Amino acid sequence: MTADVDTAATAPGAGHRLAKIITEVLSPAVIVVLLPFAVAWNATGHALLATVVWALVVAVFYSVLPMVFMVRGARAGKWDGHWVRERERRFVPLLMCLVSALVGLAILLLGHSPQDVIALAFSMITVLLACMLITRWWKVSIHATVAGGSVATVTLIYGWVMLVLVPLVALVAWSRVVVRDHTVGQVVVGALLGPVVGGVVFVLLR
Repeated sequence: MTADVDTAATAPGAGHRLAKIITEVLSPAVIVVLLPFAVAWNATGHALLATVVWALVVAVFYSVLPMVFMVRGARAGKWDGHWVRERERRFVPLLMCLVSALVGLAILLLGHSPQDVIALAFSMITVLLACMLITRWWKVSIHATVAGGSVATVTLIYGWVMLVLVPLVALVAWSRVVVRDHTVGQVVVGALLGPVVGGVVFVLLR
């Protein structure tokens, strides 16, 4: 494999089809909708309404709105697909993700969201900034970054039992390599970047 893979896979087979499904089902867009509910549920003391309110703020501004922007950009031909496979075209979508996330963070701060939810928001913004910096020269896997960081976050909150989710990170990494959107090195770095950068920020701010 080359150091920077920017083309979609065309290889047939059941493994490739499964990898494409995993790429969508365990995508950053899906995980970043689910993760804030897990964090807010614990942070609010299992208060259902508060959990839903704060989790939805994170989900909308950190996942839904950025995804809408990327899908619309793909349909307009600005980049090659909603995951923006071409590294050189990733900066603008990532920048829009950052703007949306900062708006969401402002809402959390003004609304006096629980500290763990704010810590999650800051950790995701920090990881996004790291990805933006790296992507200027290299195509790190954001799928693997988000998956790894999310497992680290729920482990910090709910304990070591959450490490049972680690195989899902490996599955995401495998899928990104099989569909040829990333190399092994790119998914390994991503899987470590999320826990190391995001995890440290989360621990420091919670």
